[in-house]
This record gives sequence, structure tokens and C-alpha cells, in this order.
Amino acid sequence: MLDETQDHRLAMDAAQGDRAAFSRLVERHYDRIHALAWRFVGGPPECEDLAQDVCVALGRKIGSYRGDARFTTWLYQVVLNAARDRMRRNKTRTQAHEGFAEIDDLRRGAEASRKERAVWLRLAMQQLSPELRETSVLVLDEGLSHAEAAEILGISEGTVSWRLSEVRKKLKGIAAKEGSPV
Repeated sequence: MLDETQDHRLAMDAAQGDRAAFSRLVERHYDRIHALAWRFVGGPPECEDLAQDVCVALGRKIGSYRGDARFTTWLYQVVLNAARDRMRRNKTRTQAHEGFAEIDDLRRGAEASRKERAVWLRLAMQQLSPELRETSVLVLDEGLSHAEAAEILGISEGTVSWRLSEVRKKLKGIAAKEGSPV
């Protein structure tokens, strides 16, 4: 885990115009930004474009960082907002078609079953509302607590718990409807 004290100091310095601090901050968190982008919008090239957009936007937004929350909490919010903007703009289903092609290719390999489940899960997650998908990424993929996810999403912890319950119900329903092996 990255040192939060160092992140805070770097972010405060970057907010005051220190370019070296900003560069170090982006360098420290680029993998996290890219991983979140992957989970929020799917595979390349969308996630790579989103990660780059976030890094550029951070240059403009870092001046608004006040240190009221942990830097990583603030960063999650920046990535989440950028992903929401991108999804609103794109609204395409091409990833679903690519996913079906991937399933056919994966059937041939030794890890076909595991990879097929991963592809199914990614496609099933795309069927969820953005709110449910965002909550599950933060809690299940990123391992954040309900309280941390609630702070990032601007909702209550109870709403986070409810959303995760809805995710489980909806995924079970999708699996039953599709006769999925998952």
C-alpha cells in the first residue's frame, strides 16, 4: 500500500504548483488509475484512453485538492467521474460483441472454463446499472470498506450494502436466465 502521508504531502505540494510533486504523484498512482479504468470501462483501448484522460485532468484538478479526504479517496472520485463521463459519451455495445468472440477463442485453451467465467462476469457486470457496477468495483475489486466506498460515491454505508445485495441478486438472475456455467 502506498504511503498516505507521502501522498498527502505530494498532493498538497502539487496543488501549490510543484510540478515535480505532481509527476511523482502520477507516477505513484498510474497503475491504480489504469486498473480502475479497466474495471469501470472494460478492456483496451478504452481503459488506456480513460487512464490518460484522468492523468491530463489531474493536472487541472489537483489545484482543487484541499486535503479534506485521503488523496486516494479524492483520486477514486476523479477516476469515477471521468469513467461516468466516458460511458455517457460512448453508450456502445461493441464490448459485448468482442466478449462473445473471446468466449469462443477461450474454449480452445486449457484455462477455457476459468476464462469463460471471467468473460461472462465482465459481460454480466456491463448489464448492471452504472451505480451497481461502480459500487461493486470499489468494494469487491478494490477491497475498499463500505465506509470508504460510501464516501467516494457520496452515499450512505447502508446504500453501499443494499447495492451489493442487488448486485448478487442480479448476477444470479442473469446466470439463471442465460444458463451460465458460473
